[in-house]
Amino acid sequence: MNEVLDNHIAKLRSKQKISQQELADAIGVSRKTISTVETGRFTPSVVIALKMAQYFEVSVERIFELESK
Repeated sequence: MNEVLDNHIAKLRSKQKISQQELADAIGVSRKTISTVETGRFTPSVVIALKMAQYFEVSVERIFELESK
């Protein structure tokens, strides 16, 4: 079974009206990192995932989920 990591970063950013750059600055990564995670081209480290969860004040599972393909 193939699984892919899906995320809701764009929705969470939109809800808070913040840019990729603002999120990147807040968690200490580059805008490119946010972009590649958001589009699914890069799987984030646990540290990055936890920082995002802290920033958005949600669980990691609220941001990321595994989907079967």
